Amino acid sequence: MNEESYHVSYQVEESEESSGTVNTDAPAAQPKKRRKAGKLVALALSCALIGGCLGAGGALWKVSGNGASAEPTSILVGERGAVHASAVSTVSVDTGKELTLSEVYTANVNSVVGITADITTTNYWGYQTSGAASGSGFVLTDDGYILTNYHVIEDANAVSVTTFDNTSYKARVVGYDAGNDIAVLKIDAKDLQPVVLGDSSTLTVGETVAAIGNPLGELTFSLTHGVVSALDREITLSSGKTMTLIQTDTAINSGNSGGPLFNLYGEVVGITNAKFSSSSSGASIDNIGFAIPINQVKNLVSSIIVNGYVVKPYLGVSVTTVSAEAQTYGIPQGAAVKQINEDSPAEEAGLKENDIITQVDGDEISSSSDLVNKIASYAPGTKVTLSVYRQGEPQELAIHVTLGEQKQEPQQQKPQQESQSQQSQQNQQSGINPFDMFPFGYGYGYSNGGSGSF
Repeated sequence: MNEESYHVSYQVEESEESSGTVNTDAPAAQPKKRRKAGKLVALALSCALIGGCLGAGGALWKVSGNGASAEPTSILVGERGAVHASAVSTVSVDTGKELTLSEVYTANVNSVVGITADITTTNYWGYQTSGAASGSGFVLTDDGYILTNYHVIEDANAVSVTTFDNTSYKARVVGYDAGNDIAVLKIDAKDLQPVVLGDSSTLTVGETVAAIGNPLGELTFSLTHGVVSALDREITLSSGKTMTLIQTDTAINSGNSGGPLFNLYGEVVGITNAKFSSSSSGASIDNIGFAIPINQVKNLVSSIIVNGYVVKPYLGVSVTTVSAEAQTYGIPQGAAVKQINEDSPAEEAGLKENDIITQVDGDEISSSSDLVNKIASYAPGTKVTLSVYRQGEPQELAIHVTLGEQKQEPQQQKPQQESQSQQSQQNQQSGINPFDMFPFGYGYGYSNGGSGSF
């Protein structure tokens, strides 16, 4: 295990009774005194819900399909941001005016929601325990589509959403992508206030950002702010799973998971999902938080709303990062092709094993994760140009590929996963890093610098 680990406390208030159905008609309970159930090292930032009002908000996209109601819906995007190809219609909003932090909060607090997930698990001794985990989220559309982290609602028996005016709704899980830690919920509501989605690719280090969420599940609708500390920060877990995230010194705590990260134009540029909280040496670490760049998930969210499941772009290769040692022999940095799938877009375009992809549409590729993230930013059917180093060729080749489609079929919510719960209990006692078995398929399943087929 590395000296430092990415983790937060994940606390669940336990009882030996099965959890009940969420009462969406009653107001949120008053805060109660909690007892700690131990500390679980995990990327999750959701925390035990003890009470307190939770928040809501809105956003907008036009769409119809299996995952949506019969009525079309729309998502708002800022005019400053690039509009990516999407199955969902978008409505442009003028976001050219820079706001104060107070104005960002006032304009968006009604677009933030609290998420409560009722969870029943089986503990180390075989007893069923019930608890409630809480997180944050934000409204995508005025008719009730909500975006949050997958780990907030994972294994939930029931999910509820509470808005800023303390109205509570039963929520349906429309679909999710565990690998990118996102989930789309739907509530039966109208005329909600939607957020405006921005363009995370325009972020710069040092730029001011702000988070609104529900830290600890109790300090609801709290605003914290800071700056972008780093971009494209690869966070590699001990299992080899990797996410490429925005690093910020904005205070992010348990309960902030799934909440929005705003720029000063009032646009959502990220989804808060992790923090760096301590090291094995016991050194105190503050203000190292992370958020999922919104550009990484725009198309995935659109696919979930339309289909109820994720449709991803498909190239049809397995790649690995060119090692530093290989580069000393004149091999360029990039993503080296280990395998090409039969009848894939890559095969049809003429890619070969041992080719090294150095650029995609002019953007430099220095690692396998760079390639995975770049391809993930496109919609299926997009034509892209790969710059390829091929041994024996006098110069790099330009290979044109039309990306295919890879479907992640709909999955039902699982009420519980006994083995996962038992392992979590063992982790608390033994000190094993639960990242080794955390159920996220980050990226496209690459490990040790490589990638699965994507």
